[in-house]
Amino acid sequence: MRSEYRIPGFGLKPLIGVVHLPPLPGSIIGYSGIDRVIEYSVAEAKKLEEAGFDAVILENYSDNPYSVRVNDLVLSSITVIAREVIRETGLKVGISLLRNAGLQGLAAAYAAGAHFVRINAYCEVRVSGEGLLMPISHELEKLRQRLDRHVAVFADVDVKHSSPLGERPLSDVVHDCVSRGRMDAIIVTSRATSEAPSPGYVAAIRQLAKTKPIIIGSGITAENIKAYWNLADGFIVGTYIKHGGSTKMPIDPQRAAKLASVVRELRITAKIAN
Repeated sequence: MRSEYRIPGFGLKPLIGVVHLPPLPGSIIGYSGIDRVIEYSVAEAKKLEEAGFDAVILENYSDNPYSVRVNDLVLSSITVIAREVIRETGLKVGISLLRNAGLQGLAAAYAAGAHFVRINAYCEVRVSGEGLLMPISHELEKLRQRLDRHVAVFADVDVKHSSPLGERPLSDVVHDCVSRGRMDAIIVTSRATSEAPSPGYVAAIRQLAKTKPIIIGSGITAENIKAYWNLADGFIVGTYIKHGGSTKMPIDPQRAAKLASVVRELRITAKIAN
Protein backbone atom coordinates (compact mmCIF):
# COMPACT_ATOMS: atom_id res chain seq x y z
CA MET A 1 0.00 0.00 0.00
CA ARG A 2 1.37 3.41 -0.96
CA SER A 3 0.49 6.67 0.76
CA GLU A 4 0.98 9.99 -1.04
CA TYR A 5 -1.58 12.29 0.52
CA ARG A 6 0.10 15.62 1.15
CA ILE A 7 -0.58 17.79 4.17
CA PRO A 8 -1.22 21.24 2.65
CA GLY A 9 1.69 23.57 3.28
CA PHE A 10 4.04 20.87 4.61
CA GLY A 11 5.62 19.33 1.51
CA LEU A 12 6.41 15.66 0.91
CA LYS A 13 6.20 13.53 4.06
CA PRO A 14 7.33 16.17 6.58
CA LEU A 15 9.78 15.22 9.32
CA ILE A 16 8.59 16.80 12.57
CA GLY A 17 10.79 16.84 15.65
CA VAL A 18 9.59 17.23 19.22
CA VAL A 19 11.08 19.63 21.74
CA HIS A 20 10.11 18.28 25.14
CA LEU A 21 10.03 21.56 27.04
CA PRO A 22 11.49 21.91 30.54
CA PRO A 23 8.98 22.68 33.30
CA LEU A 24 7.14 25.87 32.41
CA PRO A 25 6.14 28.74 34.69
CA GLY A 26 3.06 27.49 36.48
CA SER A 27 4.33 23.90 36.65
CA ILE A 28 3.80 22.26 40.03
CA ILE A 29 7.39 20.96 40.08
CA GLY A 30 9.00 24.39 39.66
CA TYR A 31 10.91 25.92 36.76
CA SER A 32 14.21 27.56 35.91
CA GLY A 33 12.89 30.92 34.70
CA ILE A 34 11.14 31.87 31.47
CA ASP A 35 14.25 33.32 29.81
CA ARG A 36 16.17 30.08 30.32
CA VAL A 37 13.27 28.03 28.99
CA ILE A 38 13.07 30.22 25.88
CA GLU A 39 16.83 29.98 25.33
CA TYR A 40 16.74 26.18 25.66
CA SER A 41 13.74 25.81 23.35
CA VAL A 42 15.23 27.96 20.60
CA ALA A 43 18.55 26.12 20.82
CA GLU A 44 16.81 22.73 20.54
CA ALA A 45 14.73 23.88 17.57
CA LYS A 46 17.84 25.14 15.81
CA LYS A 47 19.38 21.69 16.16
CA LEU A 48 16.39 20.28 14.26
CA GLU A 49 16.62 22.94 11.57
CA GLU A 50 20.35 22.36 11.07
CA ALA A 51 19.77 18.60 10.87
CA GLY A 52 17.22 19.06 8.08
CA PHE A 53 13.88 18.68 9.82
CA ASP A 54 10.82 20.42 8.39
CA ALA A 55 8.91 21.26 11.56
CA VAL A 56 8.95 21.17 15.35
CA ILE A 57 6.33 20.49 18.01
CA LEU A 58 6.72 22.31 21.31
CA GLU A 59 5.22 20.20 24.09
CA ASN A 60 4.86 20.82 27.84
CA TYR A 61 6.22 17.35 28.46
CA SER A 62 7.86 18.13 31.81
CA ASP A 63 4.73 19.60 33.42
CA ASN A 64 3.60 16.23 34.74
CA PRO A 65 1.38 15.16 36.33
CA TYR A 66 -0.75 16.66 33.59
CA SER A 67 -4.20 18.15 33.78
CA VAL A 68 -6.79 18.18 31.03
CA ARG A 69 -6.58 21.98 30.95
CA VAL A 70 -3.37 23.97 31.49
CA ASN A 71 -3.12 27.01 33.75
CA ASP A 72 -2.69 30.56 32.49
CA LEU A 73 1.06 30.72 33.17
CA VAL A 74 1.71 27.60 31.09
CA LEU A 75 -0.47 28.94 28.29
CA SER A 76 1.19 32.35 28.17
CA SER A 77 4.66 30.80 28.43
CA ILE A 78 4.27 28.38 25.52
CA THR A 79 2.85 31.20 23.40
CA VAL A 80 5.96 33.30 23.97
CA ILE A 81 8.27 30.31 23.43
CA ALA A 82 6.58 29.45 20.13
CA ARG A 83 6.86 33.06 18.98
CA GLU A 84 10.59 33.10 19.66
CA VAL A 85 11.18 29.78 17.88
CA ILE A 86 9.32 31.13 14.85
CA ARG A 87 11.48 34.26 14.86
CA GLU A 88 14.74 32.37 15.23
CA THR A 89 14.17 29.47 12.81
CA GLY A 90 12.56 28.72 9.48
CA LEU A 91 10.74 25.65 10.79
CA LYS A 92 7.03 25.08 10.78
CA VAL A 93 6.09 25.31 14.46
CA GLY A 94 3.36 23.42 16.29
CA ILE A 95 2.05 23.27 19.84
CA SER A 96 0.94 20.27 21.90
CA LEU A 97 -0.54 21.01 25.32
CA LEU A 98 -0.88 17.90 27.45
CA ARG A 99 -3.13 16.37 28.19
CA ASN A 100 -5.87 17.56 25.88
CA ALA A 101 -5.86 21.35 26.13
CA GLY A 102 -6.48 21.70 22.42
CA LEU A 103 -8.56 24.86 22.55
CA GLN A 104 -5.84 26.57 24.56
CA GLY A 105 -3.23 25.14 22.20
CA LEU A 106 -5.05 26.56 19.19
CA ALA A 107 -5.29 29.98 20.85
CA ALA A 108 -1.57 29.92 21.66
CA ALA A 109 -0.66 28.79 18.14
CA TYR A 110 -2.71 31.57 16.58
CA ALA A 111 -1.31 34.29 18.83
CA ALA A 112 2.28 33.09 18.35
CA GLY A 113 2.01 32.72 14.57
CA ALA A 114 2.49 28.94 14.78
CA HIS A 115 1.40 26.59 12.04
CA PHE A 116 -0.34 23.63 13.69
CA VAL A 117 -1.57 21.98 16.87
CA ARG A 118 -1.69 18.37 18.03
CA ILE A 119 -4.93 17.17 19.63
CA ASN A 120 -5.04 13.95 21.68
CA ALA A 121 -8.83 13.54 21.83
CA TYR A 122 -10.40 15.18 18.81
CA CYS A 123 -13.25 12.81 18.07
CA GLU A 124 -13.38 10.08 20.74
CA VAL A 125 -13.64 9.66 24.51
CA ARG A 126 -10.42 8.27 26.02
CA VAL A 127 -9.66 6.99 29.51
CA SER A 128 -6.28 8.20 30.74
CA GLY A 129 -4.30 8.68 33.92
CA GLU A 130 -5.42 12.30 33.84
CA GLY A 131 -9.09 11.30 33.71
CA LEU A 132 -11.53 11.22 30.84
CA LEU A 133 -10.33 12.96 27.71
CA MET A 134 -13.42 14.32 26.01
CA PRO A 135 -13.59 15.00 22.27
CA ILE A 136 -13.26 18.68 21.42
CA SER A 137 -13.75 18.70 17.65
CA HIS A 138 -16.90 20.85 17.67
CA GLU A 139 -15.50 23.53 19.97
CA LEU A 140 -12.13 23.47 18.23
CA GLU A 141 -13.50 23.82 14.72
CA LYS A 142 -15.91 26.53 15.81
CA LEU A 143 -12.95 28.49 17.19
CA ARG A 144 -10.78 27.74 14.16
CA GLN A 145 -13.48 29.07 11.86
CA ARG A 146 -13.19 32.49 13.54
CA LEU A 147 -9.47 32.82 12.83
CA ASP A 148 -8.16 34.94 9.97
CA ARG A 149 -5.46 32.42 9.04
CA HIS A 150 -5.22 28.64 8.88
CA VAL A 151 -3.77 26.72 11.82
CA ALA A 152 -3.59 23.03 10.92
CA VAL A 153 -5.01 20.39 13.25
CA PHE A 154 -3.24 17.06 13.60
CA ALA A 155 -5.60 14.75 15.49
CA ASP A 156 -4.69 11.52 17.28
CA VAL A 157 -6.89 8.45 17.06
CA ASP A 158 -6.51 5.66 19.62
CA VAL A 159 -3.90 7.88 21.26
CA LYS A 160 -1.06 6.42 23.35
CA HIS A 161 -1.18 6.34 27.16
CA SER A 162 -4.96 5.91 27.10
CA SER A 163 -7.68 3.41 26.29
CA PRO A 164 -11.15 3.66 24.73
CA LEU A 165 -14.27 4.07 26.82
CA GLY A 166 -16.42 1.11 25.84
CA GLU A 167 -15.93 -1.40 23.05
CA ARG A 168 -16.60 0.62 19.93
CA PRO A 169 -14.56 -0.76 17.01
CA LEU A 170 -11.62 1.40 15.97
CA SER A 171 -12.83 1.14 12.38
CA ASP A 172 -16.00 2.99 13.38
CA VAL A 173 -14.01 5.63 15.26
CA VAL A 174 -11.71 6.36 12.31
CA HIS A 175 -14.60 6.36 9.84
CA ASP A 176 -16.58 8.88 11.88
CA CYS A 177 -13.53 11.04 12.58
CA VAL A 178 -12.74 11.32 8.89
CA SER A 179 -16.30 11.69 7.63
CA ARG A 180 -17.46 14.12 10.33
CA GLY A 181 -14.24 15.84 11.40
CA ARG A 182 -12.21 18.58 9.76
CA MET A 183 -8.70 17.68 10.91
CA ASP A 184 -5.85 18.21 8.47
CA ALA A 185 -4.16 14.90 9.32
CA ILE A 186 -4.58 11.87 11.59
CA ILE A 187 -1.83 10.82 13.99
CA VAL A 188 -1.24 7.11 14.59
CA THR A 189 0.74 5.92 17.64
CA SER A 190 1.46 2.77 19.59
CA ARG A 191 0.53 2.29 23.25
CA ALA A 192 3.29 4.44 24.73
CA THR A 193 5.99 6.99 23.98
CA SER A 194 8.91 5.58 21.94
CA GLU A 195 6.97 2.47 20.87
CA ALA A 196 6.29 2.10 17.15
CA PRO A 197 2.87 0.99 15.92
CA SER A 198 2.93 -2.17 13.85
CA PRO A 199 3.00 -1.60 10.08
CA GLY A 200 -0.19 -3.66 9.80
CA TYR A 201 -1.98 -1.40 12.27
CA VAL A 202 -0.88 1.69 10.35
CA ALA A 203 -1.96 0.13 7.07
CA ALA A 204 -5.39 -0.64 8.49
CA ILE A 205 -5.92 2.96 9.60
CA ARG A 206 -4.51 4.17 6.28
CA GLN A 207 -7.21 2.24 4.46
CA LEU A 208 -9.96 3.50 6.77
CA ALA A 209 -8.79 7.11 6.52
CA LYS A 210 -9.08 7.07 2.72
CA THR A 211 -7.48 10.31 1.44
CA LYS A 212 -6.86 11.90 4.84
CA PRO A 213 -3.09 12.23 5.49
CA ILE A 214 -1.61 9.93 8.12
CA ILE A 215 1.23 10.90 10.47
CA ILE A 216 3.06 8.34 12.58
CA GLY A 217 3.49 9.82 16.05
CA SER A 218 5.63 7.37 18.02
CA GLY A 219 8.55 5.00 17.70
CA ILE A 220 10.11 6.17 14.42
CA THR A 221 13.88 5.72 14.10
CA ALA A 222 16.50 5.95 11.36
CA GLU A 223 16.49 2.16 11.30
CA ASN A 224 12.74 1.55 10.89
CA ILE A 225 11.40 4.52 8.96
CA LYS A 226 11.79 2.76 5.61
CA ALA A 227 9.21 0.18 6.73
CA TYR A 228 6.66 2.98 7.18
CA TRP A 229 7.57 5.26 4.30
CA ASN A 230 4.85 4.04 1.94
CA LEU A 231 2.25 3.83 4.71
CA ALA A 232 2.39 7.37 6.09
CA ASP A 233 2.41 11.00 4.97
CA GLY A 234 4.51 12.44 7.77
CA PHE A 235 6.49 11.52 10.87
CA ILE A 236 6.68 12.97 14.39
CA VAL A 237 9.89 11.98 16.16
CA GLY A 238 10.83 12.77 19.75
CA THR A 239 12.57 9.99 21.67
CA TYR A 240 14.94 8.70 19.00
CA ILE A 241 16.61 12.05 18.36
CA LYS A 242 17.55 12.59 22.02
CA HIS A 243 20.90 11.74 23.59
CA GLY A 244 20.71 8.09 24.61
CA GLY A 245 17.19 7.85 23.22
CA SER A 246 15.77 9.44 26.39
CA THR A 247 12.99 12.03 26.34
CA LYS A 248 14.57 13.68 29.39
CA MET A 249 17.74 14.53 27.47
CA PRO A 250 18.46 17.29 24.93
CA ILE A 251 18.42 16.59 21.20
CA ASP A 252 21.46 14.77 19.85
CA PRO A 253 22.44 16.55 16.60
CA GLN A 254 24.04 13.39 15.21
CA ARG A 255 20.92 11.27 15.75
CA ALA A 256 18.73 14.00 14.27
CA ALA A 257 20.99 14.39 11.24
CA LYS A 258 21.10 10.62 10.70
CA LEU A 259 17.32 10.39 10.57
CA ALA A 260 16.98 13.45 8.33
CA SER A 261 19.56 11.97 5.95
CA VAL A 262 17.52 8.79 5.59
CA VAL A 263 14.40 10.85 4.88
CA ARG A 264 16.21 12.86 2.19
CA GLU A 265 17.31 9.64 0.50
CA LEU A 266 13.78 8.25 0.59
CA ARG A 267 12.38 11.45 -0.91
CA ILE A 268 14.91 11.33 -3.74
CA THR A 269 14.04 7.71 -4.44
CA ALA A 270 10.33 8.58 -4.43
CA LYS A 271 10.85 11.39 -6.93
CA ILE A 272 12.88 9.15 -9.24
CA ALA A 273 10.17 6.47 -9.07
CA ASN A 274 7.52 9.02 -10.05
